Amino acid sequence: MESTSRIKPPVRIIGIDPGLRHTGWGIIEVQGSHLAYIGCGVIEPSTKADLADRLAYIHEGLRCVIHDHAPHEAAVEETFVNKDATATLKLGAARGVAMLVPAQAGLKVAEYAPNQVKKSVVGSGHAEKAQIRLMVKVLLPKAEFRTDDMADALAIAICHAHNRGIR
Repeated sequence: MESTSRIKPPVRIIGIDPGLRHTGWGIIEVQGSHLAYIGCGVIEPSTKADLADRLAYIHEGLRCVIHDHAPHEAAVEETFVNKDATATLKLGAARGVAMLVPAQAGLKVAEYAPNQVKKSVVGSGHAEKAQIRLMVKVLLPKAEFRTDDMADALAIAICHAHNRGIR
């Protein structure tokens, strides 16, 4: 008797860690419970550029990444609200671009709180950056990231991989 179950094709996920100085991106593939590293990077607009030009640079950078890597789904970290309202609003603008670009490409965009990302990857919602980097390397041994922004973006993608069936 033939099995009617079919192996589902891998799903490619882009995780985005938005920021005006550094927008990290990380792409993984998930098939069942297996995770595979595809790539990561950081988009770094000039700190001397005005806000609109920085947002345009982030937009174009993410558009190119999505075009080059063809993800199926996207996940973006929610904005961390701090005491500096102006900085929070500016970060919100970068986050808006980080959500807009995948949506324009036809991708569904999931949002995750920083504590949820940490809990999903490390097991604790209050994990330190070093713990996140270590666990990303454990879960994606072939991953090559040189900044926390890249590691965080991969962690966001991993979080989505773990939670996408629940959504």
